[in-house]
Amino acid sequence: MNRYIAEFLGTFVLVFASCGSAVLAGDKIGFLGVSLAFGLSLLAMVYAIGPISGCHINPAVTVGILMSKKLDAKYAGGYIVAQVLGAIVAAGLLLLIAKGAPGGYDPSVAGFAANGYGDHSPGHYSLLSAFLVEIVLTFFLVFTVLGATDIRAPVGFAGISIGFVLTLVHLVGIPVTNTSVNPARSIGPAIFVGGWALSQLWVFIVAPVIGAVIAAAVYAATHRPAEKISVREAERALESEQAQRRSA
Repeated sequence: MNRYIAEFLGTFVLVFASCGSAVLAGDKIGFLGVSLAFGLSLLAMVYAIGPISGCHINPAVTVGILMSKKLDAKYAGGYIVAQVLGAIVAAGLLLLIAKGAPGGYDPSVAGFAANGYGDHSPGHYSLLSAFLVEIVLTFFLVFTVLGATDIRAPVGFAGISIGFVLTLVHLVGIPVTNTSVNPARSIGPAIFVGGWALSQLWVFIVAPVIGAVIAAAVYAATHRPAEKISVREAERALESEQAQRRSA
């Protein structure tokens, strides 16, 4: 149960702090500030809840880690449910705060940091552009998560690389889609925006999952299991030693 609570809390913090930076302060801090808010939120959560749940706080990351056999399948569904609930609660609380501004706040008009394409893209990018950028950027994120948490990666630095890559993907993706790379992050605001946000939501569920699947496949191809590497290296060392003895 603790791991599900951790995923709920981690996703709540990510969505509230990051989408909150866009909704409440976006006009002051700009794309760079919002990108840093996402990266710093994730970095903080990696160290806060990583030891409990692994700090996925993203269904796409859970899919990638599951496919890489780093997560027992029995936990995957609970992780995703906890992440989505955390995002919805965070978005609801954020909207309640935003409505306290002079003149109120209408999420369907203001956008509420929801992800979108076409008329609802910050740069009015097409559906194809949105779909492709979400696949590619989710691949960057999930591949970094898998590589940074590999048993051979430097211990204790995973959070830094993962936080930085989330900042990077937001710098690239915000003009195109407001950047999702995280179905839970997209679902939370979309529920309160309704209308166009819900009709376009499928892109920000399907594309990140595809990106995660590709990342897991590439990781499997580039990162051989440590135990297999050790066996092969031992075999090579033995062959080299035998060759040296024959030549002597």
